[in-house]
Amino acid sequence: MKFGGTSLGDGKRIRHVASLIRRYSEENELVVVASAMSNVTDELIKLTSIAESGRENEVDELLERLSSQHEDAIGDAIKDEKISAEVWRYIQRDLDGLRRAVKGVCYIMEATPRTRDLILSFGERLSTRILWGAMLDFGMPAVYLTGKDAGIVTDSNFGEAVPLIETTYLNLSSKLGNLISEGKIPVVTGFIAADTHGVITTLGRGGSDYTATLIGSAINADEIWLWSDVDGLMTANPKIVPNAKVLPEISYAEAIEMAMFGAKGLHPRAFEPTIEKGIPVRIRNTFNPEKPGTLIKKSRVVSGDVVKAVLLVENVGMVSVRGTSIVGRPGTAAKILDAIARRSINIMMISQSVSESSISFIVKRDVLEKAIAAIETSLLSSGIAKDVEVDDDVAVVAVVGEGMKGTPGIAARVFKAVASKGINIKMISQGASELNISFVVRVAEAVDAVRAVHDEFKLGIEN
Repeated sequence: MKFGGTSLGDGKRIRHVASLIRRYSEENELVVVASAMSNVTDELIKLTSIAESGRENEVDELLERLSSQHEDAIGDAIKDEKISAEVWRYIQRDLDGLRRAVKGVCYIMEATPRTRDLILSFGERLSTRILWGAMLDFGMPAVYLTGKDAGIVTDSNFGEAVPLIETTYLNLSSKLGNLISEGKIPVVTGFIAADTHGVITTLGRGGSDYTATLIGSAINADEIWLWSDVDGLMTANPKIVPNAKVLPEISYAEAIEMAMFGAKGLHPRAFEPTIEKGIPVRIRNTFNPEKPGTLIKKSRVVSGDVVKAVLLVENVGMVSVRGTSIVGRPGTAAKILDAIARRSINIMMISQSVSESSISFIVKRDVLEKAIAAIETSLLSSGIAKDVEVDDDVAVVAVVGEGMKGTPGIAARVFKAVASKGINIKMISQGASELNISFVVRVAEAVDAVRAVHDEFKLGIEN
């Protein structure tokens, strides 16, 4: 069971989570994974940025706020004074460690990737310690572990560390397996691991999901439950499509596509460990636990819906590389991808015109300038490309569904629905897997495009 940041948003919610764990522990052997309290990771990122600027007074203020937030959470989550005092001692120790790390950044006015991972790790360390105390308060035999303690070993790619699977599985199955056999409930920090030298690493934003699936696969869990503040995966974002519905079941393939396009409650890499063993993953709502949520399983889910979901990705930019020198020139796309990859930028979509005179791709808006610089340095200077156009007034609409594979006419229906609203499509991309059709529109027209496709496939109507 993994609990997200909103599930652990304050002390009362942490106590509620502990009560849920107690309920399910009566008939099941459990391992619990916890994220940082809501917004704490963002605050730690902000804290690091302020420290790099040397603004020590602001650093002290933010550290004090974090201390008060977690002290208040202890008071609401734990009723036993002895347990509460013990947890507060651990929290103070971790806060002292955080303070030393941040003060060091203040002094040299620089945070290396290694230091950033150390600072960000405190979010999960603090929240998991409070959840551990709340579980003890309910009489559960909880054992606190960081991801490092549990045995998750990664490479040294700080910020987006990649687990060394065989070593990690061996460590997790041994360490956690022994605790479970003793009747204990391991409570593990999400997001955090360590490299082969024992230095703290992190698994990337949303990495607590990944922690949970790594553990579930290592111990051969019957199911992996990811608890958040939604009833399950939805056919669309209910904030923009009011009649969006919960998807009762989807396949791994569909879930991975949805995760890649930012579906709430999913981490793109979370399914890597579960695919081989076929362990079902369930998305559930901490605040509506009676709902079954969404079950994600290995096999294709047969239903009448060829399209399962319509997703909107905002805060992106489109880069178009043009030039007659591109035409008939092998390896141009590879050069573009290589130039972008060397800047550690992920390309979300890529498309090339039939004439071969232009190549367009989509990246997150916050790395748009880096992408442009990479292209200009690598391609313009060599004469391969003559012009680079940038458009940050765009959004991506992704239509996902395993039923689209081999079903004729789906793309025609998608684009006809969008055209009926007078919306112009700037770019189209579809993979050979036929699991998704993605297209780019203006930001102002994006919501209407999502609604049009959602209505076309009657995804809001319960079958």
